[in-house]
Formats: sequence, C-alpha cells, structure tokens
Amino acid sequence: MSNVQKSVIVTGAGSGMGAATAKRLVNEGWSVTLFGRTLSKLEKIAAEIAQPNQTHIVQGDVSNRESVASLINSHIEKFSRLDGLVNSAGVAIGGAIDQVAPEDWKQVMSINVEGVFNTISLATPHLRKVGGAIVNVSSVSGLGGDWGFSPYNASKGALSNFTRALALELGAQGMRINAVAPTLTDTDMGSFLTENEEMMALFKSRNPMGRAAKPEEVASAISFLLSDDASFINGVNLPIDGGTSASNGQPNFLG
Repeated sequence: MSNVQKSVIVTGAGSGMGAATAKRLVNEGWSVTLFGRTLSKLEKIAAEIAQPNQTHIVQGDVSNRESVASLINSHIEKFSRLDGLVNSAGVAIGGAIDQVAPEDWKQVMSINVEGVFNTISLATPHLRKVGGAIVNVSSVSGLGGDWGFSPYNASKGALSNFTRALALELGAQGMRINAVAPTLTDTDMGSFLTENEEMMALFKSRNPMGRAAKPEEVASAISFLLSDDASFINGVNLPIDGGTSASNGQPNFLG
C-alpha cells in the first residue's frame, strides 16, 4: 500500500467470501464500503472488523441499478475516491432444466450477471480516475460445466467471459479487471453441500486436496489481484480449487 488511503467497495460483504475479503482488506489498510441486502449482517461484520474509520456500510441490492448508484455516491461522499471494486454478491440455484422456475433463472441472472454490470458500469468513471482494479467472484463452474446447476453455470460462464472482454476494454484506460474462480467454498451459500456427508464424500474424492475452500483463501487471492503486486495481471480467471481444474475433463463439481 502507498501512503494514499485507498478505498474499495465489496458487494455481498455480509457473509462468506465477501465478509472475509472486507476483513482482510481493512487489515491491509484499505478503507472498505460493505454492501449487501441484510443490514444486520453488514453491521455484524463491521463490528468484527472494529475499524470504524475504515469501514462504511450501505444496504442495497446489486440487481437494482438505483441502489447501486446510491452505493457509489455514498462511497465517494465517505472516502472521496474509489480504487477497487470486488463483486462478491451472488446466488446459487440449481435443478434439472425442465424443473427450473423462470423466476429462479431470472434471479440468478439478475444478481450474478446484471448486478455485476450495474456495479462496474457505474463505478468505472471513478475507477478510471485513479487506475483502479476490479475483481469479480466467478467460479470454476464458470470455466466448465457441472451437473444439475445449469442456471448457476450459465451466470458464472457469462461473468468469466465478461471479465475477459472488459480486460481488453478497460486495460487500455489504465484499469485492470480479473476474476477468481473458486470451487465449493465453506460458506452459508454452500452449506447445502458442505453439510451433506454423502455429497461431500463425492466432492472430496474429486478434489486433489480433498476439501472445500475456505473463504479466507479466496479473500487472499482477491487481495493480491487488487494490489500493486498484480499490476500487470489483467483478464485472468484464477481457479482457487485445490487443483480440480488441473486435469482436463475433470468434473468441476459445483464451484
């Protein structure tokens, strides 16, 4: 970190990877706006961080463009500048394709894809001023398919390619954008799997390291990609999967 007090917005900061990322970035000297739909969760994470001068809470929904516009304005009013954006808000809905409700499909796309469009398109004018960086939280399921989770796979596939396309566009403007692609991570969103012994046994048998990722492990990669140490890394979808993607044709199994 330089002497300049850098600031970042983290969406989905009320739990899981978003919360772990917010905590890590504050510890590394960033000022952080925590954004999410549930105020009580955001307040809990901010209390655990216990750095009121470096944290700011904004409640809202990434799929609502007016909500995101209010987020950006509130962040700038609080910290005067925007150096980074972490798109961690997400939802996972699966099921056989002929049983997926249209409203569930729309929810996945509105949060996982449209929500990222909203944050990036509205944050870019501020990030451009300082040569800022963006990190999207995609998934190994955005790099290859999984059984029974086609809506989630479709959304993360879109996000991974959106990241690559924007790297070409924004890199020429002095900005960087990358994505992390975790496998199954031990979070509330993944609890339907991590708490299922039979499914976890199957997952572990397919993962070289034999376990789910920890939110803090994903947060460390996000921190690196935001940092000046990654100053020439642009357009990467970085797998954080214990080696699952190292074998061609190996099932991703719900990233």
